Amino acid sequence: MDETRVYEASEFQDEMISQVIKEVSQILEERGYNPINQIVGYLMSGDPGYISSHKEARNKLTKFERTKILEILVKDFLK
Repeated sequence: MDETRVYEASEFQDEMISQVIKEVSQILEERGYNPINQIVGYLMSGDPGYISSHKEARNKLTKFERTKILEILVKDFLK
């Protein structure tokens, strides 16, 4: 592999968002919440109270735009 690969900045951001969603989901489960219900509640309402502050889950998820999170979720689903 001596070839140079060109990466798009958006590829990195998309992967980072996917990882954060998985991490937040695990944290919510750890706290006894249904991660699907909590994440959907946040995405629909914009109320960060749906996401626990445990292990900085809320801060990790809310640093991204909700529409971008939805885009990644749909993109991952359609793969």
